[in-house]
Amino acid sequence: MTVAGRQRRESLRMQAAELFEQKIKPPEVARRLRVSRKSAYRWHQLWREGGVQGLASRGASGSRCRLSPRCLEKLSMYLDEGPAAHGWVEDQAWTAARVATLIGRKFHVSYSVSGATRLMHRLGFSPQVPARRVAERDEQAVTVWKEATWAEVKGFGRPAGATSASRTRQASPASRPKDALGAGAA
Repeated sequence: MTVAGRQRRESLRMQAAELFEQKIKPPEVARRLRVSRKSAYRWHQLWREGGVQGLASRGASGSRCRLSPRCLEKLSMYLDEGPAAHGWVEDQAWTAARVATLIGRKFHVSYSVSGATRLMHRLGFSPQVPARRVAERDEQAVTVWKEATWAEVKGFGRPAGATSASRTRQASPASRPKDALGAGAA
């Protein structure tokens, strides 16, 4: 979560503390602050145990980044250089697996693929998924097939006309509802 997001949540908890001090019950606090009752009850318990300090933000959650700020700068530079500069010449896509490998090679730190993805997002990058194509694929033959054969195979779809919600039979004129005004007028 971003710093702004943590501050916004802490602000809500502080508003809840003010309401608790006014002897307002958690369900009413939840309604006023537009949060779940579960959150309001949890905040109420924390407030009873530790007062306003019990509701203060404890900082970023989750595990610490295993790379120092200096290493993160270097990693960002490496990513800007592109995959070819680091041995991947097949395509120019930074996949999460490649970034995890790069971190291991350059910084001797092990990152999972999902951890590398989160780290890339933190640095302002997004992992790319390479197009998986068969090596023997003939692009010209695929194009010809799409233009010629697929048009014949596809067909035109269902004809327009009266349809029924029934899966077993088509709507017949006799089974259609009569006009409410026309039926009683005759």
